Amino acid sequence: MADEKIKVFIVDDHDMFRQGVKTLLNTTNRIEVVGEAINGIDFLEKYVHINPDVVLMDIAMPEMDGIEATALAREKNPELKILALTMFGEEKYYYQMIQKGIKGFVLKSSGISELLKAIETVAEGNNYFSNELLVKLIQNVSEKNKSEETTILTPREIEVLKWIAMGYSNEEIAEKLHVSPATIRTHRTNLLHKTGCKNSASLVMWAIK
Repeated sequence: MADEKIKVFIVDDHDMFRQGVKTLLNTTNRIEVVGEAINGIDFLEKYVHINPDVVLMDIAMPEMDGIEATALAREKNPELKILALTMFGEEKYYYQMIQKGIKGFVLKSSGISELLKAIETVAEGNNYFSNELLVKLIQNVSEKNKSEETTILTPREIEVLKWIAMGYSNEEIAEKLHVSPATIRTHRTNLLHKTGCKNSASLVMWAIK
């Protein structure tokens, strides 16, 4: 995909926002907006004929929201990469979206540079959480530490959890934290044990829920 433009499909019920994002993305040399829809129903009818690399999916929409649209689309195509467009106050939907297979979240208020980073990260098969949402995730974990005596995560474990949420491998996290992959594997094992989770995806859901 290095030499090809990333094909993006935008799903949002607000015409002005959708057209604004489309215009911004089409001015770059990395992105091509290949389709757009006003809600989940419209999206499901259109995307199968386009085969986008990344879908930008609004969460709250009339007739069919982004949660149901994501679930139905990924039932037909489990490899479909969907990035949620979100706003502050919609945290209650994050858990459901991750359950449906979302690859990440980016705030609608984000600048073009972060939106491009989010799209490119998801197109490469990794997860993406905007900085503001990562802060919220860490706050959630900190609150869990205070309220659940049996679940005490160390600052290092919380830091590792942040990188896990972004989809980084043990080796990549080890490189960023300047430790060995074996150390990260130990942290990951401890995180799973302390939270009662079975895998990385459930760890992220635990942190957000």
